[in-house]
Amino acid sequence: MTASLPNSALGRAFSAAQARYEDTRATSHARLEQARAVMPGGNTRSSLWSGPFPLCIASGEGCRLTDVDGHSFVDFLGEFTAGIFGHSSPLLAQAVAEAHAKGISLSSHSEAEIGLAERLVARFPSMELLRFCNSGTEANLMAVALAKAVTGRGRIVVFDGGYHGGLMSFGGGGSPVNAPHDWLVLPYNDISALEAAFEGGTEIAALVVEPMLGAGGCIPATRAFLEAARRLTAEAGAVLIFDEVQTARMALGGMQDRLGITPDLTVIGKFFGGGLAFGAFGGRRDLMARFDPAQPGALPHAGTFNNNTLTMSAGIAACDHLLTGEALEALFDRGEAFRTALSELFTRHAAPYRISGLGSIMNIHGVSPQPERAEMLRRLLQFEMLEAGYYFAARGLIALSLPLGQEETQGFLAAAEAFLLRHRDMLTEEA
Repeated sequence: MTASLPNSALGRAFSAAQARYEDTRATSHARLEQARAVMPGGNTRSSLWSGPFPLCIASGEGCRLTDVDGHSFVDFLGEFTAGIFGHSSPLLAQAVAEAHAKGISLSSHSEAEIGLAERLVARFPSMELLRFCNSGTEANLMAVALAKAVTGRGRIVVFDGGYHGGLMSFGGGGSPVNAPHDWLVLPYNDISALEAAFEGGTEIAALVVEPMLGAGGCIPATRAFLEAARRLTAEAGAVLIFDEVQTARMALGGMQDRLGITPDLTVIGKFFGGGLAFGAFGGRRDLMARFDPAQPGALPHAGTFNNNTLTMSAGIAACDHLLTGEALEALFDRGEAFRTALSELFTRHAAPYRISGLGSIMNIHGVSPQPERAEMLRRLLQFEMLEAGYYFAARGLIALSLPLGQEETQGFLAAAEAFLLRHRDMLTEEA
């Protein structure tokens, strides 16, 4: 942080907001110190960390959370898009309980895995066959491994800011713990760079792309960019992989359904397991058939909990009763309206904020030529909105859940406007 920032009006407001956060959440702080004895930094999930210390949540119901200090607030984070059902869905709890009563892992195949597979194949026309696993990370890794096996090539095209799981993270160009593939990291939405990469193209096995960068700031892909990806991979004999772990909520058949662009392989995860750990990858029959264990030379893909009955049963209940086309379309429209209203609010008050996103997933950004100042603007808003009873990620991520309705979105907008009015002079100067 530059020396001038703490002494600026913004710096003073930020310091005061952070101090109030610390003063009113002593138990969360104590729980972090307790956790430090058994986990590095008290953390086992890097995305949850934010200074001075993260919240420790005691419980959740519907679209509301309560922390260990007794503060209740509306959850606008939605478990980083995984919590589309809200918290403690009675329907899903019943499905899990009934499955548990029949046996968690049955040492063989079960009817539940067939039922969930049938439902997902019907939703995603690009998935002629699919396989289950336990996370989006695993599903993306398996999709990439399949592409390399079938093409006999080694290079994987990905995009700066992309996130495909803990071992395929490309914010800032890449991560030191990424899987050791031959990654070619290109700028997102840059058709010229994509075309240049595919000149010749004989070494490229696959292109992996999110239809909207999630962890990269909720930046939607342009239709032209995704169409170029489809055309270039087809011409080069490479595999086009859509990572729809987040964007599958945008329509019954995901963002590919909304756009009418069909990849060779699709990766999904998060909520299709009914709130339990889940991942799946699927695609063209000729590609996925390489995993058929009855065929000679089949590719291996094991996993004790791939077809566990709790996840399979919760996923069936979610698909049948909660993730309907009508519900997802309504959630998409609600998100579009909320993001538009919040953007108009920032514009009306000439505030140094903007919001990006698509449907029910979006990200608030501080606007400043200085990255540190932009971050401080965003964190100040996040701290003070939490004080007002509205929770979203420190990085600005918002993901609406199905239980979150107009009362909550209108309350958020009112609290945001109160923040803008309270700091009007300072924010106008910042803008």
